[in-house]
This record gives sequence, structure tokens and C-alpha cells, in this order.
Amino acid sequence: MAVYKDRVIVETLADKPTYTDVTDEVRAIVAASGIKEGIVTCISQHTTCAVFTEEYDHDHTPAGDTFLQADLNEGLDVVFPEQHDWNTYRYPGLAHFEAVESWPDAASYLPGGDRRALWNGDAHLRSTLVGGSVTLEVEAGALQMNGLASIFFVDYDRTRERTRKLRVIVMGE
Repeated sequence: MAVYKDRVIVETLADKPTYTDVTDEVRAIVAASGIKEGIVTCISQHTTCAVFTEEYDHDHTPAGDTFLQADLNEGLDVVFPEQHDWNTYRYPGLAHFEAVESWPDAASYLPGGDRRALWNGDAHLRSTLVGGSVTLEVEAGALQMNGLASIFFVDYDRTRERTRKLRVIVMGE
């Protein structure tokens, strides 16, 4: 069995969940792998990010989200409302703040020492619910999905812009 690994770099936005269609990048990685029959697994390397498949939606909100993404966000808001204060979630607690403040790169997580920058409990819970990976079939050297299906990488952490990584592993013969 052969194994081929690559990654997709995703730039995310602040102030809203960032959905990125990574289907074309995953297709290209499958093609570059040379694997004809097997599977491809896409794995988020971040605890506030999720990976899922969904139909490509042609309609968009004024904010640029597809209607399906907006509907998903609204549903997740009911289950896990956005964290805007110290009382929304138990996370992050005092021990977590102290740990982050001790890191050599603490300023990148706590700009200006502002602990509110870690108010992303909702993002962690949403990504847990949606899931951090997806596995799909490779047949005849190509990613197998129906014509309207897309692979989405989403970062639910809206606290700041970030560079995120999606690992793509192709396995088979």
C-alpha cells in the first residue's frame, strides 16, 4: 500500500466563521499521489476547525456565506452561542489563561495581554460537533464525489485572522 501526504494552507478571517472550499486542492493532491484505488483523508490540524462535505450552494448572503453555511451557522448558534463574556462557557478557565500566558509566543494568542482573545469556547465545541476529518474514495486515480459535492474546511474561531493547515493523506494502490 502506498501513502502520499500533502497539505492545504487556508487563510481565515476574524469576526466570523471562515468557510473555504478545498475541493480543487484535494483533487490535485489525489492526482499528484499517483494512487489509483484507495481513500483520501482530510484532517484539520486545529481544534477550532472542522472538515465536512456539503453540496455546492450557488446562493450567497450579503456577508459572502453560502445559504447552507449561513443556515449551519444559525443552527450552531442555537446549540453553542458565540462566546461574548466570561459566563457563556466554563472554558477558558484560569488555569488555561495562566498556561497560555507562560508560552514563549503568548502575545500571538493574547494581543496586548487581553484574555478576551481566548473567548472561543463556542469554536471548539462547534468543530467537535461537526468533526475534524473526512474520508472519501479514490477510484481510477480520481476523487469520487457527486457533481455538486464540495469539501469544506471551516474555522469557527472568529477571534483573529490565522493561517491554518489541512492535512491530506492519500492511501491505496
